[in-house]
Amino acid sequence: MRKAILVYNPLSGQRGIPYKLDYIISRFMNMGVLIQPFRTYDVDENMLLNVLKDGNYSCIVISGGDGTINTVVNVMLKRKINLPIGIIPSGTCNDFARCLRIPSKLDKCLDIILEGNTIEIDTGVVNGERYFLNSCAGGILVDVSFSTSGELKKNIGPLAYYLKALGEMANIKPFRLKLTANGQVIDEDALMFIILNGRHAAGLNNIAGTADLTDGFMDIIIIKNCWHIDIAGILLKFLANDLLNHKSIIHLKAKSCIIEGNSDVALTLDGEKGPGLPKKVEFINKFLRVFVKQ
Repeated sequence: MRKAILVYNPLSGQRGIPYKLDYIISRFMNMGVLIQPFRTYDVDENMLLNVLKDGNYSCIVISGGDGTINTVVNVMLKRKINLPIGIIPSGTCNDFARCLRIPSKLDKCLDIILEGNTIEIDTGVVNGERYFLNSCAGGILVDVSFSTSGELKKNIGPLAYYLKALGEMANIKPFRLKLTANGQVIDEDALMFIILNGRHAAGLNNIAGTADLTDGFMDIIIIKNCWHIDIAGILLKFLANDLLNHKSIIHLKAKSCIIEGNSDVALTLDGEKGPGLPKKVEFINKFLRVFVKQ
């Protein structure tokens, strides 16, 4: 019998996955796969690494939000564990899953994994050591995501970030940003930058409508410093999935870039706290296998 591992975060999103473990196990067993649950919350990464190295698994199934997926993938890729991953999205925004068109319903997620069809996707790496799958960001909305109540995010989802951002608009401060890519240098007072692998981030759709998870390129979006009234307009553009059509937005594509700026700028990788500036960001083309719908 083949073996798989289910790495799950019991506190992600609505916190419902622990009540569905028996059903998930039964679905895999009916297909001749013995799946082992591994509770990842508040667990040392070395424990997960040892389990992955010793388990002789055919795939890794991850249930959680973007941060949980990021943690597991970093454990895998840093130690060259080359296994396909299946996603059961159970976080607040589930941006990476939405980029792959993985549905939110458990049955349909399990169908995709058990059908066995995979694609190879690009992976971002920061300073040659920290991986991300969907987004690398710094600035205004990153500060907001760190200070937004977990209970509020649980109850109203992505809208929580934007309500918080509007409430803190008077305290928003720009930072000096220098970004080098494609032989071009952008030196601006900025409110935010975001590097995308897929099209969606922060619970919103089509922020970068031409982004492709398999083309080897990152989409870089910079929000320049602007008046507070323009910030409100940018937030509305975020909500309307029309961000790139704003006068304060810079958009470019690149395979790598160097970002320099204030060392105290809040940064995230896939929604989790990331390394400070300066940093080099590169994309590795088709570096990770993921189960998707055929």
